[in-house]
Amino acid sequence: MAEYETIPLAGVMGWPIGHSLSPKVHGYWLARYGLAGHYVPLGVMEADFEDVLRSMPRMGFVGANVTMPHKERAFALADMRSATAMRLGAANTLVFDSGRGVIADNTDGFGFIENLHEAQPGWDAAAGPVVVLGAGGASRAVIAALMDAGVPELRLLNRTKSRAEALRDEIAPGVMVLDWAEAEGAMEGAALVVNTTSMGMAGGPEMTLTLDALGPDTIATDIVYGRGETPFLAAARGRGAATVDGFGMLLHQARPGFERWFGRAPEVDAELRAAVLA
Repeated sequence: MAEYETIPLAGVMGWPIGHSLSPKVHGYWLARYGLAGHYVPLGVMEADFEDVLRSMPRMGFVGANVTMPHKERAFALADMRSATAMRLGAANTLVFDSGRGVIADNTDGFGFIENLHEAQPGWDAAAGPVVVLGAGGASRAVIAALMDAGVPELRLLNRTKSRAEALRDEIAPGVMVLDWAEAEGAMEGAALVVNTTSMGMAGGPEMTLTLDALGPDTIATDIVYGRGETPFLAAARGRGAATVDGFGMLLHQARPGFERWFGRAPEVDAELRAAVLA
């Protein structure tokens, strides 16, 4: 009987999914390392998510990334969950194991911290207070990662304060929640300011913060990314702060999944960035 080579399949599940850059990231790595495999975009509506997920291992998929709006559902349906996924109640990386079923992990916080280290090698979590703007889903992973890294103080601000308080109570009891009106003052003396909101972006709230408290001793990072500088980062740079864009977070969060699915630890470098943005 002829023997057939099994080519591993992976992809990213979301709705909509056409905007995702993940296929370009993983496709670049597969070609760069000469690995057999395919990574594809999978547009899956919420009503179909469980059926699609259950059928994927039988179709040759070894795993998948999960993006909005499926992260919480993926976590709930998994057979096993990492400690990080358990803490966040959401998964962005799935591994399909023939013996253990669907294994869920969340690598968003890993991607955030690795991006900081890459862009600002001198960054030290213990350098001083951290301010996080926004308390949405992405903020959860960022805050958990920062607390685990050892930041001495984390100040969280959200336009709806109760949402920030709920986030604190669920994953990070030591976080200090402040009113949005206190944002400018909260940034005084901060070593790192993280924007997880869509301030200033098309369709998002107006960029009203002046960032006057920022200076050369502050690092400002925005988890939103695009082909140009975000309004938040432009304002921070105008105050003399060092800036870190959010694109590297996307690239670094992809590393653990790629290694698990295709058996090779990939690198994030200038060539990858250029290829994905081309």
